Amino acid sequence: MPPLPHLRLLHTSDWHIGRTLYGRKRYAEFESFLSWLAGTIRENAIDALLVAGDVFDNSAPSHRAQELYYRFLCQVAASACRHVVVVAGNHDSPSFLNAPRELLRTLNIHVIGSVTDALQDEVLTLHNEQGIPELIVCAVPYLRDRDIRTAEAGESPEDKEHKLLEGIRAHYAAVAALAENTRRELDRPVPIVGMGHLFTAGGQTVDGDGVRELYVGSLAHVSAGIFPACFDYLALGHLHVPQRIGGSETRRYSGSPLPVGFGEATQPKSVCQVDFSGTTPSVQLLDVPVFQQLERIRGSLDPILNRIRELAATGSRSWLEIVYDGSEVVGDLRERLETAIAGSDMEILRIRNNRIIDRALGQIREEETLDDLDVNDVFERCLAAHDVPETQRQELMRTYGETLASLHDDDAGAQ
Repeated sequence: MPPLPHLRLLHTSDWHIGRTLYGRKRYAEFESFLSWLAGTIRENAIDALLVAGDVFDNSAPSHRAQELYYRFLCQVAASACRHVVVVAGNHDSPSFLNAPRELLRTLNIHVIGSVTDALQDEVLTLHNEQGIPELIVCAVPYLRDRDIRTAEAGESPEDKEHKLLEGIRAHYAAVAALAENTRRELDRPVPIVGMGHLFTAGGQTVDGDGVRELYVGSLAHVSAGIFPACFDYLALGHLHVPQRIGGSETRRYSGSPLPVGFGEATQPKSVCQVDFSGTTPSVQLLDVPVFQQLERIRGSLDPILNRIRELAATGSRSWLEIVYDGSEVVGDLRERLETAIAGSDMEILRIRNNRIIDRALGQIREEETLDDLDVNDVFERCLAAHDVPETQRQELMRTYGETLASLHDDDAGAQ
């Protein structure tokens, strides 16, 4: 019996190229990651790269973000890696990703930005250097609401949710059936890999990671059971924490390679290397280096200052988020913190003074900031914080509204 064919894949997702952190551009980090990834592909003899969505952070990526993306694709195309498959995520613009699709295909780079007119176009049969089929990929992009259900007048929220879930299940079932038919016709042990970008039930997230509900009302009900059993490996994107799906070693979120916020600062980042012997996969996680250290320092003033001194003594270049939880009101908190990092290579990107916020606005959610509140929310919370009687609040709110309207009128007249 001839030996089973071997194939090595690399699964990654959620690059979010172009994302900023409290106004700080991070192109140096993205460039370092993509350089590391290109080197890993060469050194580990990767045969196929799978990118499961959210290549960019928004639908109109900057010229710099585009430059990094296309330069990376050229590097991979010049390597021994035979295939690249990219599907769109919810942050990506389908039309933008699809625009150079035909050109990229000549480099064996396959891009699926949106649901295709012919479902067969989402089922890719990839060949080795001898022209022999070696991999079948069900390249399913982020499924938008309009792609998987038809809105009808008078439908209830339950009807909408059922149609969404059935639309997702039916789409995966259809591409899987095409893939199975293709494998039967080949009569070879060719692995089938599924791809997608969605939120499955039980998925782990962290505060501030920017992960969105994709199907409002259905978030907790998109179960792992929707994915067909014929997938020998399932490569998903959207959740930033690397994790298995339903406890399976071969159904995974690769997670984001860079922390998108301070909530992910201590989270190990990785990509998934998948080795196939025939249709049997084995998975190894490859740790992504830390290109920019982030640290959230939380507590009262003295512990915060002590931690800053410790970091400075090690020559740290960290970006810091300071969360002050002390009982003492420190009016010059920013000045004291800036003095503490003076002469170091550290930078404070955000200061959250919970003592002042709690005093002025009352208790608010952990990740809530003034940016999350409108002017009426702030005024109402100030009234509550100062124990203004309910009998007076309505009149004060009315007067406050008239003042705001007057200010808006003045602004409009000045333009």
